[in-house]
Amino acid sequence: MDRIIDYIIGKEADGLRVEQFLRRKGYSRQNLSAIKRMPESILVNGAPRYMNQPLREGDLLRVGIRETGVSEKIPPVPLPLDIVYEDGDIIVVNKPAGMPIHPSVNNYTNTMANALAWYYKEQGKPFIFRCSNRLDRDTSGLTVVAKHLVSAGILSAMTADKTLGREYLAIVSGHVTPPAGTVRAPLARSGTSIVERKVDFEHGEEAVTHYETIGLCGPHSLVRLKLETGRTHQIRVHMQYLGYPLIGDYLYNPDMKYISRQALHSHRLSFPHPMTGEPMEFTAPLPEDMKRVLRVTSSSPASQG
Repeated sequence: MDRIIDYIIGKEADGLRVEQFLRRKGYSRQNLSAIKRMPESILVNGAPRYMNQPLREGDLLRVGIRETGVSEKIPPVPLPLDIVYEDGDIIVVNKPAGMPIHPSVNNYTNTMANALAWYYKEQGKPFIFRCSNRLDRDTSGLTVVAKHLVSAGILSAMTADKTLGREYLAIVSGHVTPPAGTVRAPLARSGTSIVERKVDFEHGEEAVTHYETIGLCGPHSLVRLKLETGRTHQIRVHMQYLGYPLIGDYLYNPDMKYISRQALHSHRLSFPHPMTGEPMEFTAPLPEDMKRVLRVTSSSPASQG
């Protein structure tokens, strides 16, 4: 994937070396090392420059990112792809439930990564898959994918420092009490399972989830959740720990009466654009299967009694 990025050097950056300026823009040392090896990757006022050369106010710094590699273990497959937003640096996708994010055993050609590989192959562009907020196979909703190594590194740093805001909607069993709060409960693997997780205050990793009930639907609650950390199955395990597990969750609450997958949807993503710093916010409405649960349970005789 090719990307040309221009910077006009302001007074505050006068005298900085190229590498210092780019580090302040969020480029990692690994990014700079890779860019050095790309042809004509650093130009100042149209002339090639080294990373250690100084910049002056008014200079035009051009960074040329040229990636020719591809994710060889991700075969391109023509699959439906709901693109919410795309520019030269990122692509935001509304993933359906049932679609894994990336290939794994028994899921080699049916993933979002396969769909993106096809999408870019059709455009004649090389594609390396770099997803910044991975979702479980049966969780629907928004995910952001970086289109080159620099935006990938900056988005990764945003995830680590909690700048990448993630908000989910879930339908859970019972009426949550108290209706809003914060769960601070570390998570670890459950026994010998490589998939299942549990709350473990002795060996677990820090996990923090904020929740708020936004509606009652018969025997269920519609809950908004915001993540501070992004542990595997964090929302699913935290809500089970509170005593209000997600309906349809085959691992933590296999109640499939109303829905055949965990009722969890990545509803909103917010973050500063990795290259421009512009505030970005995206939302995706509840998918039809979760809407149907709310309709059915809110109109049932039990909910009207």
